[in-house]
Amino acid sequence: MTIAADHETYDAVEHELGVLLRRARALSVGMMREVHQGLDPAAYGLLLGLYDRAPVRPSDLAAYFGVGKATISRQLRALEDLGLVERRADPCDGRAHLLALTSEGRRRMDAVRVARRERFYALLDTWPEEDVRTLATMLARFNQLAQENGTPARSRPAGSDEGLPQSPRP
Repeated sequence: MTIAADHETYDAVEHELGVLLRRARALSVGMMREVHQGLDPAAYGLLLGLYDRAPVRPSDLAAYFGVGKATISRQLRALEDLGLVERRADPCDGRAHLLALTSEGRRRMDAVRVARRERFYALLDTWPEEDVRTLATMLARFNQLAQENGTPARSRPAGSDEGLPQSPRP
């Protein structure tokens, strides 16, 4: 491959990823408004991270998203005030607490997840299942490579919760 062709290929990947990220961000904004009108985009990302991984320690969330504990605390406080997140005692360490979605938070996130899934089904309905599987595999490989090479979690697309530490379930 020539250097010019090489640049064109990588430029095309960068361009298509940029388009994908902008569209994903726009979709996430719409979905987060479905969870709660006053929800902040960063807080929505926390809800996505908590959805499958809760209960989890706040420090683990902060480390995963690459933000400070103060930032996580502010966002979590807002989610608690909205009745979407709760703190529970950590059964393994009485001094610590774990975060989890409230039943209302889980109900709202379930609805958003169903809507997102339906959106992806509608978008990819004309693709053969093998192509969809290949896309998922390639995206997972790319995300893993980015994680291994030090790409901060906060720059990952919303909803990417791969690698988030999982606390023991009570």
